[in-house]
Amino acid sequence: MNCFSGSIILGLLAACAACGAPVSEADEDATSSDYAVHYTVTPHPAEGAVDVSMRVRQTRGQLRAVEFRFDAKRLSDIVADGTLTVAESKVTWQPDRRGGQIRWQVRPSKRRGGNGYDALLRADWGILRAEDLVPRAKTRTLKGATARTTLSFELPAGWSVVTQYSSVNDPIEVTGNARRFIQPSGWIAIGDLGVRRETIAGIRVAIAAPQGETVRRMDMLALLNWTLPQLTAITPAVDSRLTIVSAGDPMWRGGLSGPSSLFIHADRPLISENATSTLVHEVVHVAFGIRAVTGYDWIAEGIAEFYSLELLHRGGAITSRRYNRALEDQAEWARSATALCGKSSSGATTAAAVITFRKLDEEIRKSSKGEHSLDTVVNQLARDDDKITLPALQRIVEGILEEPSRTLRTDQLPGCKELAADLGA
Repeated sequence: MNCFSGSIILGLLAACAACGAPVSEADEDATSSDYAVHYTVTPHPAEGAVDVSMRVRQTRGQLRAVEFRFDAKRLSDIVADGTLTVAESKVTWQPDRRGGQIRWQVRPSKRRGGNGYDALLRADWGILRAEDLVPRAKTRTLKGATARTTLSFELPAGWSVVTQYSSVNDPIEVTGNARRFIQPSGWIAIGDLGVRRETIAGIRVAIAAPQGETVRRMDMLALLNWTLPQLTAITPAVDSRLTIVSAGDPMWRGGLSGPSSLFIHADRPLISENATSTLVHEVVHVAFGIRAVTGYDWIAEGIAEFYSLELLHRGGAITSRRYNRALEDQAEWARSATALCGKSSSGATTAAAVITFRKLDEEIRKSSKGEHSLDTVVNQLARDDDKITLPALQRIVEGILEEPSRTLRTDQLPGCKELAADLGA
């Protein structure tokens, strides 16, 4: 056989192979702007470390570069294909045109102000956040390129995992906001877990905790059965999933919210003697997703605490008498607050914020003759991804009242006039 004949045969074989390829693959090679990103998480409990790999598969260099910052005390051993630059606390990775892999190791355990851990990997279980394992990154891509992100875990024998995502598929499909580069987020529980699942008001709830921890999973579900239907009645802009992870000491003795998920310490009462609820407070944070610009934390915290009481009352978990007594207690506590606007929201500041929102609710109901309430405001806030400020809140309420709110006058809110002057607002 001469060289010319051999070339013809090889060409025919290549053409046949291309014809036999699935249409979707051929189309993707030619036109797709999607690329695949897969994270693999491998905990090493005895070492208190977690290996993480990020593998990219693409057809024409859709992902040009990934950049992220890291804490060298917690993240190390960064290696990658392609071009990798590590300068001080910044990583820049440029994968090859067809993709590649970058890997690193994380020591996720972290104390929260010396008062317990808000992330912990032990020999028998771990309570972590995906953000602890996968640093938030910026990307440079071809115009319109979108990542299809998946996640898998390589766990010790007998361990399982619960995340904010559906556990039906393996690998786990990572869903979330409308960004073109989606990364895993939210709380994660790993280990020998006990899990209770229920669908409440259309929300698929999972409550996970290590076996042997005194976590009242069924009590939590009961409380959510009273409150979640009331929450979804306020706004339909609520995620369809809620994951709750819990453990006892040495975890931080409080509650912390995350995307579609939250952590609560096993010893926190579901309803405290003053009729407030850490669990419902954090659920409100998760559901409404209201975040505040620094200095205006009282808005986010006050709404969460006000609605924790509201949902308990509306759902029948506490009586009207108990609800009113709880507001009286909040008003008493609020007297020790020195300001609303400030760097952080203390307990007294949050109590003052609760009373402010109670007054605002009454003002809106009276002005609109019952057509609107604070629910109307929160419904708008829950649909907005921007961080809230007092001026923005004032504009929303003014749009409802068709006049400025008396309750939200800056000179009536301690510390807010000074903050506005500092910010030039």
